[in-house]
Amino acid sequence: MFDLLTNKFENLFYKIRNKGKLSPDDLDDALREIKLALLEADVNFKVVKEFLENVKTKAIGEKILESLTSYQQVVKIVNEEITRMLGSASSGVVFAPGGPTIIMTVGLQGTGKTSAVIKLASFLKNKYQKKVSIIAADIYRPAAVLQLEDMAKNIAVDVYSESNSNPVSISVKGTELFRKSGSDVIIIDTAGRLHIDEKMMKEIVDIRNRVNPHQIFLVLDAMTGQEAVNIASTFNQRVECDGIILTKLDSDTRGGAALSVYYVVKKPIKFISSGERIEDFDIFYPDRIASRILGMGDILTLVEKAEKVVSEKEAKKIEEKIYKNELNFEDFIGQLKSIKKMGSLDKIFSMLPIPDKNRIFKKINLDDSYLSRIEAIINSMTVEERRKPHIINGNRKKRIAKGSGSSVSEVNKLLVQFSKTKQMMKQFSGKKGKFNFPTGNL
Repeated sequence: MFDLLTNKFENLFYKIRNKGKLSPDDLDDALREIKLALLEADVNFKVVKEFLENVKTKAIGEKILESLTSYQQVVKIVNEEITRMLGSASSGVVFAPGGPTIIMTVGLQGTGKTSAVIKLASFLKNKYQKKVSIIAADIYRPAAVLQLEDMAKNIAVDVYSESNSNPVSISVKGTELFRKSGSDVIIIDTAGRLHIDEKMMKEIVDIRNRVNPHQIFLVLDAMTGQEAVNIASTFNQRVECDGIILTKLDSDTRGGAALSVYYVVKKPIKFISSGERIEDFDIFYPDRIASRILGMGDILTLVEKAEKVVSEKEAKKIEEKIYKNELNFEDFIGQLKSIKKMGSLDKIFSMLPIPDKNRIFKKINLDDSYLSRIEAIINSMTVEERRKPHIINGNRKKRIAKGSGSSVSEVNKLLVQFSKTKQMMKQFSGKKGKFNFPTGNL
């Protein structure tokens, strides 16, 4: 996500990095490139105009053109303004002080709303240990209720549905049922609708008036770009939304919706969905997204993802092995599986604070099949070979290569890289208390 903008900003910063002091013309050229980058990313033109004015005002007011660290200060100002554009602070869900928290979701057809509801339910259940229940109020889309019930089974969440009824009645009855059964959170999945359809828009107003939800989330498709602003404005006028769930962020390399909607509608993006997996859903952090857009990585999110798949006990066990130089391929394959659970390689790579990371990623051509090839080679080893890689000789390499569908040179490359990784990890583990994934050299 945001690949287009990230590439543009990285190219711009590369140009001004070694200039020392920046002239007024340098600043104007930089602002012109930022303007083109934002417009190309389908950011609302009013947002672009105000953004550039703010950057220029700050740059002149803080006299950065007279500084020898002009580059760093320009980056700082741009980072601050993008963060402000995105909403400054993350918010997430505000839980009701007493009784269940009722969340109503609304949105257009085809935005991935039902999937977002399931992801939200799973997120609240796992992160906050809440008992979550869902009301299936979409009676119009064929098999919508069946789809919701089927997906809800996978996350062990109850669903209330009715046949031959209307969405308002279903919402009221479902809310009362789950309130009595002790649910902590009740999510109402309303039908997708066109924002110009008066009858359908009146329906969600009626549901809101009867159920009185604590929060109303608008589900927006990130690929709608500037149109997201108009959609959000219309829904907000009718039901007064509390926040936005932005879906399909992995499919949108431009980012116009994310960069426009808060600035214009003043409703925070609460959550983002960036993949097909249920786990590809998280709280929206404006400062972290701004950092990613500017190519500065997102270490905090990467650490959080790692903590979800690697327990503290496992981390300490690996740390001890690194410290004693006893790391073997059985440990290594366990870490590969953990990395795969964190998401695709390109997503993980995008969170690292590496300059020009997109060009590097394309150059080394790392894709998810890369990890699968390594895993196949390791799985073709015997238990003894995985535990004692030093015993792997020429004949063993041929057998491993044949068994994994790879070449001897690929097996050799893995052995060399693993040996270098062990040395590097040993070097950086002089002091206990710090854990790193043992794949740094791959």
